[in-house]
Amino acid sequence: MIDWTVTAHSETLETANGDGVRRLTLSRSEALNAFDETLQSDLLEAVTAAATDDTVRCVVLTGRGRAFCAGADLALDGLGPDVRLAPRTERELTQFYNPIVRGLRETRKPVVAAVNGAAVGVGCAVALACDHVVGARSASFTLAFSRVGLTLDGGASLLVGARVGFGRASRMALLAERVDADTAFSWGLIDAVVDDADLTDHVESLARKLAAGPTEAYAATKRSLNAALLHRLEDAFEVEVAGQTALVDGPGFRTAITRFTGSKG
Repeated sequence: MIDWTVTAHSETLETANGDGVRRLTLSRSEALNAFDETLQSDLLEAVTAAATDDTVRCVVLTGRGRAFCAGADLALDGLGPDVRLAPRTERELTQFYNPIVRGLRETRKPVVAAVNGAAVGVGCAVALACDHVVGARSASFTLAFSRVGLTLDGGASLLVGARVGFGRASRMALLAERVDADTAFSWGLIDAVVDDADLTDHVESLARKLAAGPTEAYAATKRSLNAALLHRLEDAFEVEVAGQTALVDGPGFRTAITRFTGSKG
């Protein structure tokens, strides 16, 4: 399979190259690859760099450990009840999460998500922003926002519906149900499901095939699909930011997240 060369490694993200493929591995495994500020920044930088590197013809996005990405790191440690969260939330959405999703959609290279475990919240949105989503049998997909009194973000309001339709998107968003990999595949939420032991080989084989394919034709195809099916993505971002910033300073989120994390913030 691919003979990877690790070219960059930080506390949050590993970058490796091989056979025209760039692999980005979320590496906060102790936190189930939840997004903190460092991972947000590192992933955006890596997605941008891959898009502008002509030696990269396909990108693979995956996670290290038991999860693909557990969503945003919601701990409120050190934040008192009088600290407003809306400014930080707006900054993270507009400067990091939304640009990451936008970058995955706008890069001319095909992007494959290798979902090795749970993809939750904005982690689910990031996975679904990829062009081809492969789930391990143990993978799962959850829009968990309502559990903590929040709304969808990271483009999830559009990306999920584009794949599974209004009814199933509404069910996932309102009920925050965990969708297992087999169900996700049967719904069309993901494009393939394989046994855990086969995930790496399957994705590497697919990535090599895409890397050897017609990059310019892929780029044109992505532009066409974006225009036809995801042309309201920027509108979705705008509505999501407005909704999320209105909710994060409300009592519902504070109560839910304090109970969820055990934080005293």
